[in-house]
Amino acid sequence: MNIGMVGHVDHGKTTLVNALSGEWTDRHSEEIRRGISIRLGYADATFRRCPVCKEPECYTVEEVCKHCGSKTEELRTVSFVDSPGHEALMATMLSGAAIMDGAVLLIAATEPCPQPQTKEHLMALSIVGIEKVVIVQNKIDLVSRKEAIEHYLQIKEFIKGTIAEKAPIIPISAQQSVNLDVLIQSIEQTIPTPSRPSNEPPLMYIARSFDVNKPGTPIEDIKGGVIGGSLIQGKLRVGDKLEIRPGRMVTSGGRERWVPIETEITSIMAGGELVEEVTPGGLIGVGTKLDPSMTIEDSLAGQCVGLKGTLPPTRDELVIRFHLLERVVGVAKEVETTAIKVGESLMLSVGTAITMGEVKKVTRETMEVELSRPICAKTGARVAIARKISARWHLIGAGTVE
Repeated sequence: MNIGMVGHVDHGKTTLVNALSGEWTDRHSEEIRRGISIRLGYADATFRRCPVCKEPECYTVEEVCKHCGSKTEELRTVSFVDSPGHEALMATMLSGAAIMDGAVLLIAATEPCPQPQTKEHLMALSIVGIEKVVIVQNKIDLVSRKEAIEHYLQIKEFIKGTIAEKAPIIPISAQQSVNLDVLIQSIEQTIPTPSRPSNEPPLMYIARSFDVNKPGTPIEDIKGGVIGGSLIQGKLRVGDKLEIRPGRMVTSGGRERWVPIETEITSIMAGGELVEEVTPGGLIGVGTKLDPSMTIEDSLAGQCVGLKGTLPPTRDELVIRFHLLERVVGVAKEVETTAIKVGESLMLSVGTAITMGEVKKVTRETMEVELSRPICAKTGARVAIARKISARWHLIGAGTVE
């Protein structure tokens, strides 16, 4: 299963993923230089339980219990999706939310709650249908006991009336690995592994795509492009013939059109291991016969993958049944959400796809939108709607594809 790490910038999301998985998900040079997440990060962690120790001390990610030295038992492996917290990267967070089964919302005890993106990320979870949430009050090692309690009360007030109203609030220090056993226990109790259909045609959302070849690799050793993401339904096997939609843009006769890409699976990586077959849940990397130039720099992110003839249609236009939020969240000073107008440009998030749309027609409940870049979407798919306010995109509503 996939668990999202969400929250305001610099509240400790990447540090917590590292504490649980041993992996630092900020790998891009610009991320390391600036100290913030820019792209979606991924890491797997295996939750374990000591058969000897009592709760919550028995929960760990270590193979040997640090309390009694017993060999621990495996509970389950989860994939963490580390989302950027910066307001300018809301689209990246939304594409990650599309493949989350539950979420950990980090709130730093060193700042008043809520911060702008704390609000916006919680709203985004609600819009894409994620209701299993654990709240983490991080950086408690940097405040006094009195300040921690006051901050806890701020969190309780903030989550009233939201999907997280009954979510557990776990005080931790990700930097010092304090209270991680209680956090693992809470995740185990709050975010169950969902049941997924595995007998339907496979459908995978692409969240990342890579060229894994290093510069100077001999031609005979070059590997095909890799696509990464989450299998929503069905099964994928090495050797399967795949179709990727919308695909790539081709120009013929002076006209541009999008055509699906066809390829074949050469390898599947799941949980850090090569496997022959994969079922839904968790994050996977799929090796293909694609020219690596087609997958470089996340160029296929937002597309859908499946067997030929089974994918949802490619759409250049959308009819969306929508509702607007009363107020725009994620901005320092909240403002009322004004009505959508004909001619307005909106940012739309469907699955892991992010596209721009120009409103051609709008009523009180529906709107027709012409897309700048086509998407693959089934009827009933959730849509997150964002508007540009003060040079930044902010959520203003949600809807479904008609």
